[in-house]
Amino acid sequence: MAVTACQGLGFVISLLGIAGMIAATCMDQWSTQDLYNNPVTAVFNYQGLWRSCVRESSGFTECRGYFTLLGLPAMLQAVRALMIVGIIVGVIGLLVSIFALKCIRMGSMEDSAKAKMTLTSGIMFIVSGLCAIAGVSVFANMLVTNFWMSTAGMYSSLGGMVQTVQTRYTFGSALFVGWVAGGLTLIGGVIMCIACRGLVPEESNYKAVSYHASGHNVAYKPGGFKASTGIGPNTKNKIYNGGARTEDEMQSHPSKYDYV
Repeated sequence: MAVTACQGLGFVISLLGIAGMIAATCMDQWSTQDLYNNPVTAVFNYQGLWRSCVRESSGFTECRGYFTLLGLPAMLQAVRALMIVGIIVGVIGLLVSIFALKCIRMGSMEDSAKAKMTLTSGIMFIVSGLCAIAGVSVFANMLVTNFWMSTAGMYSSLGGMVQTVQTRYTFGSALFVGWVAGGLTLIGGVIMCIACRGLVPEESNYKAVSYHASGHNVAYKPGGFKASTGIGPNTKNKIYNGGARTEDEMQSHPSKYDYV
């Protein structure tokens, strides 16, 4: 019961993490305009992995996609690749974990096979979560670098007054969604790996003893058994196998097949 609950918990947490990763990848607010020095503005800019948007004060929003691939920064393309790889690996891990659940029976599948599938899905979830965390962290580092570079050149002193000459961008909501989603997927993968240990069958070692039945190694012939009914030394003379050996000889020279 504990193994089933552990598997179910890991599956649900990983499912939420994968859903969050997909949502974060599709969101447009990866970077938003910093309004610290300009709280009142007619337009508000924010950017995502696939397009940039402008929202006017009237509520009208216009988005324009990135219709180029080579013209994009290398870091942005790396973030795209990490998020897509994380989603693909996570979805495959979900499919594997569904068949690995102990509460679902697929024919005559043994617990050892389910344990291997559970471990495989857990490793996939861990890789997926690490890809998402890495992608979001790379984008955040790019934002921080551009923010401070913009800060260094955006202010100019003119008569003791500070004027803003460049738009700065800060963290958007998609970054926090991506971090949380990656963490959930990573935790779900660890739980699945822990649940794998409970599915491995315990090995029992038994001492094997070889047994050879002596009756299978003695050939009898019809009419080959003779026993005397008189009193004397012939009483114990019993002939086996056509008179080849007597009972006294067999008792004095036991065969190797008479013992276990």
